[in-house]
Amino acid sequence: MLRVFTLSEKSWLGSCLLYKWQKSLGNYLAVAGPDNSVKIFDRHGQKKNELNLPGRCLAMDWDKDGDMLAVIADRSSGIYLWDANVNKSSQLDSGMRDQMSFILWSKIGSLLAVGTSKGNLLIYNQQTSRKIPVLGKHSKKITCGCWSSQNLLALGGEDKVVTISNHEGDTVRQTSVRSDPGDIQFSVMKTDERASPGESTVSVMVGKKTLFLFNLNDPDNPIELAFQQRYGTIIAYRWYGDGYIMIGFSQGYFVVISTHIREIGQELFQAHNHKDSLNSIAISQSLNKAASCGDNCIKIHDLTELKEMYAIVNLDDETKGLDQLSWTDDGQLLAISTQRGTLHVFLTKLPILGDACGTRIAYLTSLLEVTVENHVEGEAPVAVSVEVEPNFIAVGPYHVAVGMNNRAWFYGLGDNGVEKLKDTEYLGTVACMCLNSDYAAALFEGKLQLHMVKNVALIPA
Repeated sequence: MLRVFTLSEKSWLGSCLLYKWQKSLGNYLAVAGPDNSVKIFDRHGQKKNELNLPGRCLAMDWDKDGDMLAVIADRSSGIYLWDANVNKSSQLDSGMRDQMSFILWSKIGSLLAVGTSKGNLLIYNQQTSRKIPVLGKHSKKITCGCWSSQNLLALGGEDKVVTISNHEGDTVRQTSVRSDPGDIQFSVMKTDERASPGESTVSVMVGKKTLFLFNLNDPDNPIELAFQQRYGTIIAYRWYGDGYIMIGFSQGYFVVISTHIREIGQELFQAHNHKDSLNSIAISQSLNKAASCGDNCIKIHDLTELKEMYAIVNLDDETKGLDQLSWTDDGQLLAISTQRGTLHVFLTKLPILGDACGTRIAYLTSLLEVTVENHVEGEAPVAVSVEVEPNFIAVGPYHVAVGMNNRAWFYGLGDNGVEKLKDTEYLGTVACMCLNSDYAAALFEGKLQLHMVKNVALIPA
């Protein structure tokens, strides 16, 4: 895995970071430190904007399409929004007088749920600007929650109660747990009868010791799963596949269990992944990979064959230890924050993109890098830093071109190194391009356009 960039700010030093990848697109990374701000970076580590808050950021979440980032802060009852499409921030008056404590966008619509330190709830519809305040949803601070794909909202609070509400805020189910609830998730348990459509199971981490499984269709028979003491406390868990749960424990253990009623709680896989401690786990459904971090290293497994270690990444310079792992939705980038206030981003998937001209080949080696090689002629490889993440590459005897949509960037490959020549716009989205020693031929919308590489004027063929 290739490290793409590292983020480190003076104001972050010595503290853990809160960060969220933009959903769907993964083009932005929002990072909050202890300095009363949220900084927004692009996927190449360039800072794009900064939200200044009245207090430290408590929580944030992107909406399902990645258009809107919502943030709540200490010492404030307001909601802070950043629109990724126009790079503008705004503030929403919650109408509540309490301190905000929880925020989460719906998985399927434009609803935003906001919980408060006194147990009240606000459901805000971004499309219609309608606000639904629900007083007394919990008797104490709302600490965690999750939306289902059917727009049900599960919430947990310091009152040791889990509530399930509809999109209007009406409670449809409620149950008590023995200790503080955390990390609530919706999923589907494996059952013999596949009758219940949708996510009918709510899972809750209780007191960091047990997993509580609450079936909405069988509310009188919840299941509570306990684990071996030597594993330590539960750090995090994730559902994946056909009713499997992956659990990371504080003593470095990494365990997979089934929720099939015949094998409920049965360990299907167990590994002591980290000698001293485990800090976080993450799953990428698109890559079919799982990652855990601890003891200054990241270990990645293939979900189809968990015993096989796909990759190990050591971060020996992180003396204070690692903190949180998070993948972009497409699995292309994996972020790891550290306990000393840095954030590293690794490339875990790269499109296979390249071209050849004679014995020379050019191929994508990082998001913004193309390598040109000619082993037959014995030439040393040349790394070309490019302007954009390309969706096509063309190479000729003396040039390389990269492009996306209707633009292409041309670079000269000379004895003195790489020289950027120009960029060109075409009258349609380029499907492919070929280069010879003097000309570029671009195919778009069934037409072929021919022009000289060094001459900006376009000559229709």
